[in-house]
Amino acid sequence: MLLTALPAHATLLPEGFFDMVPSPGGNPAAVEADQMSYEGGTGMIAADGKVVMSYQGFTLTADRVEYNMQKGSVMAVGHVTLTNGGTVMHMDSIEVTGGLKEAFLNSLTITTGEGARITAGSVHFQSDFETMLTDASYSPCGLCIDSKGRKIGWKVKAAKIHYSRDHASVTLEQPSLELLGIPVAWLPWFWVPDPTQPRATGLRMPSVDYDAKRGAVAAIPYFVPVGEDIDLVLTPQLMSRQGVLMGGALKWRLPPYGEVSIKASGLYQLDKSAFAGTVGDRQWRGAIQTSGRFTPADHWIAGWSYSTFTDQAYLVDYKFTDADSYTNRVYGTYLNEMTYFDARIERGNLLGNYATDDPAQATLLPQVTFEHVQDLAPGFGRAHLSGELLRVTRQADQTATYGGIPYVTGYEGTKQHLALEGAWEDQFILPGGLVATPYLGARLDATSYDRTLGAIPSLPAPALPYPTQFDSSLLSVTPIAAMDVRWPLVAKSGFDTHLVEPVAQLVYRGSSTTNVGITNDDAQSFVFDTSNLFTYNHFSGIDRQDTGLQANIGAHYLGNFADGSWIDLVAGQSFHLAGVNAFGASDAAQTGTSTGLGSAESYLVGSARAGFANGLTLAGKLQVDQSTPRITRAGAGASFTFANGLSTSGTYIYIAKDAALGTTVDQHEIQGAVGIPVADYWRLNGDLTWNLASNSWLRSDVGVTYDDGYLVLGAGANFTPTSWGTGFTFKLKGPDGQAVF
Repeated sequence: MLLTALPAHATLLPEGFFDMVPSPGGNPAAVEADQMSYEGGTGMIAADGKVVMSYQGFTLTADRVEYNMQKGSVMAVGHVTLTNGGTVMHMDSIEVTGGLKEAFLNSLTITTGEGARITAGSVHFQSDFETMLTDASYSPCGLCIDSKGRKIGWKVKAAKIHYSRDHASVTLEQPSLELLGIPVAWLPWFWVPDPTQPRATGLRMPSVDYDAKRGAVAAIPYFVPVGEDIDLVLTPQLMSRQGVLMGGALKWRLPPYGEVSIKASGLYQLDKSAFAGTVGDRQWRGAIQTSGRFTPADHWIAGWSYSTFTDQAYLVDYKFTDADSYTNRVYGTYLNEMTYFDARIERGNLLGNYATDDPAQATLLPQVTFEHVQDLAPGFGRAHLSGELLRVTRQADQTATYGGIPYVTGYEGTKQHLALEGAWEDQFILPGGLVATPYLGARLDATSYDRTLGAIPSLPAPALPYPTQFDSSLLSVTPIAAMDVRWPLVAKSGFDTHLVEPVAQLVYRGSSTTNVGITNDDAQSFVFDTSNLFTYNHFSGIDRQDTGLQANIGAHYLGNFADGSWIDLVAGQSFHLAGVNAFGASDAAQTGTSTGLGSAESYLVGSARAGFANGLTLAGKLQVDQSTPRITRAGAGASFTFANGLSTSGTYIYIAKDAALGTTVDQHEIQGAVGIPVADYWRLNGDLTWNLASNSWLRSDVGVTYDDGYLVLGAGANFTPTSWGTGFTFKLKGPDGQAVF
């Protein structure tokens, strides 16, 4: 809540304040004054006139300071100022008594180094126990008046603020909130926990919520420090429609190795009819979630996460997550400058209204990946070793249909695939500045697949419109040879620099086996563009691989200019010269279909990025089928901010229709956005997304926002052809710019 900004300064006196007043025989303080006196009979030391006392980083100034050695008290009066670093405290007087453990301050004003301001008519401070402020206020922006004399930001006031260190709490009597100098809210009483004592036993900040299925909801966390490294948070939720949901979270820190977390929650639903017709229509619901993360040795990270619950919709219905899936996993990862190793077991599951776990979800048992780069002796290049073991189990086929085209993204059964690749490469600088990098290697693939259709009795064997017969095993070795030749040409003109770099790659992968995984589980995502133009294997996973002899030809231009502008261009094309073309053989996941690489000459691809000193940025990508010719994919974006604060941006996406992929019509989408400053701190924002293919709008948003750096207010609306909605923004920021509410 907004008042959590207060406890950070609630003690008011800086830590170590009482130590700055030296006791007899202690370390001396440096004191300067116009006049000093000492009364031996009373033990009174007095300093008058422009008193300055310095001790351990603190500086106290006052008109008069009295130190009673017998009573152990200090009195400072008249224009009292205490500074420590960037924090400055002003007060009329301060009296420290009780063996220098209790203080009374009058007319206090604190200005922190970040610019926040705290005031109080009077303060009663008991070291290590409590602080009582009367007629107090806090504002993150000082006086909260800008350079033009306008009130900005926010301020909290209270008749009394009671800070208790023992109870780790702050209680405010008659608190009120001001926005832009205008009172907008008042409460007779308010309580907040003290965030400066995160491990103190007691209540934490409550929260409230509402929705139709749960009703009004109040969550009241209670923190218990079970041990020095064990924290327990119990969070009962009181719901007007469903009763009481009990939740708890235990965190066990095991320094220096890591930590373990366990969460559990559950309830007896008073009105299960709120979830009628869904898997949540039951009396008892709950979940247990656990996770751990460890660093057992240098460069190693290991851990797990696991969730189990009464039904797939529980975590979503009771707002523990807004995700639509989760993954149970156990993993271990090693990473240093030359080596990467990762081993894991994973199982994916869907969240939502599903009666059971989706049998088509994959279980990885296990997936092991490694990569190692080893520099050889000078002049002998570098060795590269990599590999992956993938074992995938499903209990049903994972299928979908788009535009009448069937897709299979996973087959029922168990598939194991081991891929190992070793290679050597070196770099040579040839006459004329040519850079040649030869690459020699080999890849081993060993795969087995066991398909047992209809393994689950409740799932009958379907009539499938895609292949169901596969080899049960595969063993192949693929020799690899490649040469990468680049000719970087650099030109300078004053402070402008230009790099032109023609690139030519010749890659041979001596195999005709394209489905080295038998089924394709991890090489399904692919779009041909400049990001993967210059690569020795275009597929994204180990289950597919490039085959035959191909050449990748293109060029790169990079220009940097004296005014800070820059431009980056890449363009090229891939040519299949001999052997079987892996992208000419589609699989059931449609990988290879209409990728642009399935013919002797691939699509032309290009990209451009640029930034200009005036704030304009541009970016775009293009894919062209030159045999037609036609544009198959395109995307572009631009943004610009004017000197007066006006900002504009736009994006355009085009995907040509492709019956082979189920894309039945051309996809054209354009989005434009504009931000208009209408006054100081005020801004209008709007955007529109339009479907050019159907000449119809898809979505539009409009809103207005106020932001002075401390207070953010906003309202907006969004519209689609079938619905509309509204939203509001309210944010209070601290002096560091971070939101406190």
